[in-house]
Amino acid sequence: MSDYRFLKACWGEPVDRTPVWLMRQAGRYLPQYMAVRSKVSFLELCKTPELAAEVTIQPIDYLGADAAILFSDILTPVEPMGLKLDFVPGPVFENPVRTQADVDALRIPDMEEDVPYVLETIRILRREFEGRVPLIGFGGAPFTLACYMVEGKGSKDFAQIKRMMYAAPELYASLMEKITEMDRQYLNAQIAAGAQAIQIFDTWGGIVSPGDYEKFILPYTTKLINGLNRTGVPIIHFVKGAGTMLDLVKRAGSDVVGLDWHINLGKARNLLGSEVAVQGNLDPTVLYAPPAHIEQEVKRILDENDGRPGHIFNLGHGILPTVPPEHAKFMVECVQRLSAKG
Repeated sequence: MSDYRFLKACWGEPVDRTPVWLMRQAGRYLPQYMAVRSKVSFLELCKTPELAAEVTIQPIDYLGADAAILFSDILTPVEPMGLKLDFVPGPVFENPVRTQADVDALRIPDMEEDVPYVLETIRILRREFEGRVPLIGFGGAPFTLACYMVEGKGSKDFAQIKRMMYAAPELYASLMEKITEMDRQYLNAQIAAGAQAIQIFDTWGGIVSPGDYEKFILPYTTKLINGLNRTGVPIIHFVKGAGTMLDLVKRAGSDVVGLDWHINLGKARNLLGSEVAVQGNLDPTVLYAPPAHIEQEVKRILDENDGRPGHIFNLGHGILPTVPPEHAKFMVECVQRLSAKG
């Protein structure tokens, strides 16, 4: 396990070449995935371990990436808290959380009983991947989960969660405490099942000012990371839109900071310092470009890193469903070829 170049890079150790994987690498851009997905709903796919394992393996076979990420959804553990979840096609909660009574009604799931399919998928994948690639487990950051739970769905302005933050801070705090504890237990259950790294996705963490991030988000993410059973398991913390407040993101205490494409990777590394590894940060839309441009952008990011240990190549957000699969495969090959030592 300690020989995987992805895990070595997470710990800031030297590697023979830059490891690479893609956020959302298991998904709609792959015909193999769509063939499986055509037979079941999205939630059925998440809740059927054999199928979830199959679509997790597909991009490793096709792309040759250096790490696999569990196929699931960040909202999977929220449903057993007591919220009815549908995908139409995006996530929708019929009964969003708006009052203290709503928060009080939320329960902390028993992970082995309430999300056994997630843990079984991890166990299957560890057997399938042993000696080949490490497996990344993941969850949503407390704030991003709260956004969906309070808004009821995705949002352009996030007025409901911000209204709760500003106008009902005690209600907001009680919700965030409960989500953080659920998240801690969920991610620790993934680690116990065999996840070899954990990525925390804070998709909406960048929608607030740095001051509000420090006050309303950072304490809960820090508490979550501090509560994980991290021995030998690196934690990756990805906050989309956080290029102006990486100093705050670093304070949450992860081993790896994920970077979106809005910041120069070299500048980010200078700001974060050598004790933290980074992951990123190609603009996902570059994969629509001709191969020569993809190669040029890969080289630019590798040059920005300037050979420093502790870099995992990735996109700055998830791969888009209409990207040609062969372009994603070419990007991975570029990273592997251009970063190879000697």
